Amino acid sequence: QKTHLKSICLQYLLLNSHCFCLLNNGMGLIIFFLCAYVPKTEAGQCKWEVVLKDLQTIKTSKDIDVSLYTANADEDVKCQELVMRCFFLETEVIFQECRIKNCSKTQDVWNIWKNGNDSFEKNTLASTKSEKCKECEEYEEKNFTEFVQNFEKVIQRDCK
Repeated sequence: QKTHLKSICLQYLLLNSHCFCLLNNGMGLIIFFLCAYVPKTEAGQCKWEVVLKDLQTIKTSKDIDVSLYTANADEDVKCQELVMRCFFLETEVIFQECRIKNCSKTQDVWNIWKNGNDSFEKNTLASTKSEKCKECEEYEEKNFTEFVQNFEKVIQRDCK
């Protein structure tokens, strides 16, 4: 993950007794900036992995009781991005509900929403919308438990 790569870069720079000298030349500056701006995920890792971990944390919550528009896990692949966006929109609903009720998992819900939205490209759809794709409000409302189960399935499908 990002933290792991930064740690490796920092160790490299600290172990090098000439690390400050490196910053005086072009190559040193390039290494420094590459280490400072490493990608959010390593090769082969799913960009939704952090979200999946937080979902597993909140799914056992007893104090979240909401009905949410829940996309089907087996939705057409062409609709994948819209389905993911729908889940994150509904996560914002969970967050607002948790703030009102002071849920024990409010921070975890916020993390899901924040990390998920950070993974989308500037709020524009990368894929073209298929005629088959539904709007979020067209999906059936389901309880929190079913929502999280479907959300996990969609992420796991996307990470394969």
